[in-house]
Amino acid sequence: MNQNNQLRNIYIVGAQCTGKTTLTNALEDHFKNTDDLVGNPISGPKFIKEVARTVLKQHDFTASDIKFSPAKAFALQRFILKAQLAAESAISETGDWFISDRSGADPLVYARRYVGKDAESGLAQSSEWKELQGRLRKSLVIVCEAGADWLTDDGVRLMPEDREDWVGFHQLFCRFLDEWDVKYEVLPFAVITLPERVEFVLERWKMQ
Repeated sequence: MNQNNQLRNIYIVGAQCTGKTTLTNALEDHFKNTDDLVGNPISGPKFIKEVARTVLKQHDFTASDIKFSPAKAFALQRFILKAQLAAESAISETGDWFISDRSGADPLVYARRYVGKDAESGLAQSSEWKELQGRLRKSLVIVCEAGADWLTDDGVRLMPEDREDWVGFHQLFCRFLDEWDVKYEVLPFAVITLPERVEFVLERWKMQ
């Protein structure tokens, strides 16, 4: 067996604007400079990033479509679900492991939040979600907590209406993972510095 198969994948998930991409990039820098993983001289992870943004561009969606067009919002989440599975499968087929900025859970959470429970149920019945859910359950899932002071509108992402909406989305994300029996660790927003956030993830990842 490839030694990489013994390593858990890592998912960095949560509400928008919680530092997920920044943390993923920092983990990428860490592993680029690490020759020894968990005591074994094996290769580092692959990285899955920008899946949602790529889908937005490919299919000419905008962030506002999620809020104001339920039909477009549902179609977008279906595309993202398929794209996430394709990205994960391409890596898994090579025997490698990965760290992913977002996960297969994200489209279902967004569908529940912006379209409705029926939309989420529709995605949940898909073969894509069944495979992604199985992989999530075997992985380290880090939920970045909302509530810090770094809300920044980059013109692409869907911004929360206010802090209450932002924190509520975080709570929805955690409820969803609980309902689907996916274990996770919450990275508190009070853990501010990037080195501390990276160490938070690595300490839990090494406990496999």
